[in-house]
Amino acid sequence: MTRVLIVDDDDLMRAGLAELLGIDPTIEVVGQAATGRQAVERARRLAPDVVLMDVRMPEMDGVEATREIAASVPGSKVLVLTTFEQDDYLFGALSAGASGFLLKRTTPEDLIAAVHVVAAGESLLSPAVTRRVIDRLAAAPAAAPRRDRRGDALTERERQVLVLIAEGLSNREIAAELVVEESTVRTHVKRILMKLDVRDRVQAVIFAYETGIRAAGEGGARRHELSS
Repeated sequence: MTRVLIVDDDDLMRAGLAELLGIDPTIEVVGQAATGRQAVERARRLAPDVVLMDVRMPEMDGVEATREIAASVPGSKVLVLTTFEQDDYLFGALSAGASGFLLKRTTPEDLIAAVHVVAAGESLLSPAVTRRVIDRLAAAPAAAPRRDRRGDALTERERQVLVLIAEGLSNREIAAELVVEESTVRTHVKRILMKLDVRDRVQAVIFAYETGIRAAGEGGARRHELSS
């Protein structure tokens, strides 16, 4: 069973999500919360596999609640579900540790599938969302990079691969760029994620820009998608 905590300040929305998820016999709704503070408390107590997280809520918003849950209940994956598409919510949720980002107009089938994907430890971001992450980071004014010793563990080849990931290249495109097999790139990507202790490619992209491995302000990414 995939255990889910539903977080939304709208009573009808919580009830509707609970009924929708109940369609899938392998999903169990173990609790609900109406505020970010309640979400943190109940996630700590219930340790759900997935937290379906709203963004705008009283007491504590969904971004801050996501940050606290990611820090104190690392086994719980947060899937942000919102009506808002503003970049601030997107980047705030991703930086806080969210594993996925979906709009509330998502179809019931896609939402159920997303819960299973996130529960399995994968990240879930549409190519359009990922594109916005890369484009915003690439176009940002260059800032002083922060020091992070995790980057020291990367080999020179892994740093090359990380730069290309941060430019939006897929594994296949990276393999062509470096003239290696795609399976070799997959191995490099896996090691990069492990050494940096990040969950997915998007978090690796953020790391690359924040630490100066890929400098911001050098123009947009070279490709239109980021895929595994």
